[in-house]
Amino acid sequence: MAKKEAKTNAMRILESMGISYEPHTYECKEFVDGIQIADRLGLPYEKVFKTLVTVGNSKNYFVFVLPIAAELDLKKAAKSVGEKSVEMIHVKDINSVTGYIRGGCTAIGMKKKYVTRIDVSAKTQETIIVSGGRIGLQVELAPGDLLRAAEAEYAELT
Repeated sequence: MAKKEAKTNAMRILESMGISYEPHTYECKEFVDGIQIADRLGLPYEKVFKTLVTVGNSKNYFVFVLPIAAELDLKKAAKSVGEKSVEMIHVKDINSVTGYIRGGCTAIGMKKKYVTRIDVSAKTQETIIVSGGRIGLQVELAPGDLLRAAEAEYAELT
């Protein structure tokens, strides 16, 4: 009998909301960036999105979801959440802030609800692919479903 796939918090949340998604798994022992993941899975870069966590000058945390090949524009990101400035959190803080580890961080089901923005380019895709909540797992879903599950808004981030 095949081993049952362990569900992540993100997968449980999507299922509880009635949101359909397609899991994509890949072999991986440690962090690899989104470009390497897309290459391993044979996916177009514009469909694969990364999740970045920042801290604002207010000391609040903010989550940004953008295409893997794009750079987060910190000024646009800050403006989208009403902050003077935001900066990336330190890698060592990812788990304590989000409950996820680097390379397995997703906007769905973090420890706390953080203000989340998804790059407007997601709206041009029928489906997008984001981390499923652990290294080696990506989930493909409609951008609007990610928006709903993460309680996010669209913004210009790049």
